[in-house]
Amino acid sequence: MKADLFSYPTPFTPHTTEEDELFFLRLIRSRRVGPTTFHRMIREHGTAQAALAALPEVARAAGVSDYQTCPESVALAEMKAGHRAGARLICFGTPAYPCDLAGIEDAPPVLWALGRLELLQSPMVAMVGARNASSLGLRMARRLAEGLGEAGITVVSGLARGIDTAAHTAALPTGTIAVQAGGIEVIYPQENTKLADQIAEQGLRLSENPPGTQPQARHFPQRNRIISGLASGVVVVEAATKSGSLITARDALDQGREVMAVPGHPMDGRAGGCNLLIRDGAILVRGSEDVLAALQAVAAPAPPEPDAAEALQIIQRPAARTDTALDKRITACLTPSPVAEDQVIRDLGINAAEFARAIIVLEIEGAITRHPGGLISLPS
Repeated sequence: MKADLFSYPTPFTPHTTEEDELFFLRLIRSRRVGPTTFHRMIREHGTAQAALAALPEVARAAGVSDYQTCPESVALAEMKAGHRAGARLICFGTPAYPCDLAGIEDAPPVLWALGRLELLQSPMVAMVGARNASSLGLRMARRLAEGLGEAGITVVSGLARGIDTAAHTAALPTGTIAVQAGGIEVIYPQENTKLADQIAEQGLRLSENPPGTQPQARHFPQRNRIISGLASGVVVVEAATKSGSLITARDALDQGREVMAVPGHPMDGRAGGCNLLIRDGAILVRGSEDVLAALQAVAAPAPPEPDAAEALQIIQRPAARTDTALDKRITACLTPSPVAEDQVIRDLGINAAEFARAIIVLEIEGAITRHPGGLISLPS
């Protein structure tokens, strides 16, 4: 559906009643409605009920004929299945919904939660890494999780084998959150069934998918954005250069989270992704102290904001020009097709800080267009 069909946002009102939850479920489970479209519809129409009523007409305007919204019976069946599993439905905009996650562009409209909901209000750090982790990697994950837990940090991960399992297990006594790719009662891998039961008792399990959903390949990248979105920072313990853990790191960068990585031996393929992240600016982690120091630096108080007169001067002050030769080099390697910013940096062999300053000015001038996911292009 086209973005220009949604305009003039209305203030968002929290929804708390069972009837409102039903409208939430019907809207997000309707055909062609993902998180981004869901939030646009809510901004346009104010409530899930109003958005659901408007959806068929919006679909017709977008060229979709014979459109039908999710039936009430389907949403009711999902609610009953979730409650049978002992889970609670958390809707976007309600007090129980985690604040950091609510701030990402494609925040899940609903979450099924099983366990200690109060963990969603605690400080969180995500830990991800290789499924075929080395002995040293597993030891490092456990050590980090224990240290973070002792400091009052809740450890978030994805319930996968390897690094995820080690992190969850070590953080059980202090608090851990497992974000699942399938339904809330569908455990994957099955070998983690006992661990999942322990997390439901001592920690918290989350899923944005309907109960009974069997995890498929497309569900894991969607899950990864929740893992990073919940946390203030993401620590990658072991990861190959092409792995799901790097997708989580990319999500973290897009969401403005701190990205950290544990270095490894250059000859170990499981360390290639971590070493690459560190080369590109991720914080090197030797222990939980490094993670805590990075989070404290992010949480340091910002300088006082200027008063109204100073702010007006800043707004009216023209943007500082960057190297015009660099501007030309950047635009010369772009086309109307989006490309990753870090790819442009590597292709041009330039400093990341210089590149960042240059594209800010280029964007203000309208010479480039920025896209979600850290992509840029020439204006189309």
